[in-house]
Amino acid sequence: MELGVVLQTDPPASAVVDMAVRAENAGFTHVWSFDSSVLWQEPFVIFPEILRATSEIRLGPMVTNPAGRDWTVTASMFATLNDMYGNRMVCGIGRGDSALRVIGRRPVTVEHFAEAITCIKELAEGRPVVLNGREIHLAWAGSSRLPVLGAAYGPRALKAVGERADGFILQVADPEVARWTIGSVREAARLAGREPDALYICVAAPAYIGTDLPRQRDQLRWFGGMVGNHVADLVARYGESSEVPRALTDYVEGRIGYDYSHHGRPDNPSVQFVPDEIVERFCLLGPPEAHVARLRELAALGVDQFAVYLMHDSPDETLRAYAQTVIPAVASP
Repeated sequence: MELGVVLQTDPPASAVVDMAVRAENAGFTHVWSFDSSVLWQEPFVIFPEILRATSEIRLGPMVTNPAGRDWTVTASMFATLNDMYGNRMVCGIGRGDSALRVIGRRPVTVEHFAEAITCIKELAEGRPVVLNGREIHLAWAGSSRLPVLGAAYGPRALKAVGERADGFILQVADPEVARWTIGSVREAARLAGREPDALYICVAAPAYIGTDLPRQRDQLRWFGGMVGNHVADLVARYGESSEVPRALTDYVEGRIGYDYSHHGRPDNPSVQFVPDEIVERFCLLGPPEAHVARLRELAALGVDQFAVYLMHDSPDETLRAYAQTVIPAVASP
């Protein structure tokens, strides 16, 4: 299993770059960032600084969306960075949550999401696409390679990921949810004539190493609120009796509103509806051996990478503990 780190591009950008360097030195293979232009600084401005300061780390947004930038701009940015730094970019993409909702827009349709996956990848790798009735081609991007990983929770979006993307991002570390979503993506790939096992599977969730479980739960409750935005959409679309696992849907019954100004923050006041059980299922808590056990369980389900959210009051200690104990126990040889 590979290990990644997910960062928020809070100012100063130099601190984000420093954390990325520390992650590479600690043995992490990927650095990801949030991509929400109102809430955080622009990641594509910071990415080249990270690439310049590191040597091998793979880098990308977790996740961008199809509506914030024109697809040609997104593809050109990825391809340019690949040309400058040697094909180290990865595109994580979803339908849009904070980046769109905070400016009064809704997530894009699944159809729009699916088309964006194909278009961005084709353009970023130098192949022509038809866009707005016209053939578009980044003729200079032929040597660029861009893995595109789709983030999804619901049946239709999971199907689109399996049919179109190079891999899948699940932002929940619950094995039951992972089993269902990974199975759905791979089945969609199979039915589309693709090789299911070729899909790269990334699970992302907060991790906090320590022994004070009540404090850890309070620090990570924000994540259940963030996931709850997507789950609420699923319940509205599919109802509570759909194929979506109840482990993913039941807890949003007490959800009342959501304040995006605290999105992804431990002090988010909109997440008191998230019970302790959900925090423990969705996140990794406790001593190092508990993290290792969960990661091995996820690896057995076919997870290729676990990406650690460090948004809590002990990021340095958790990063250090992962480097010393967790990565050596679970990292791919």
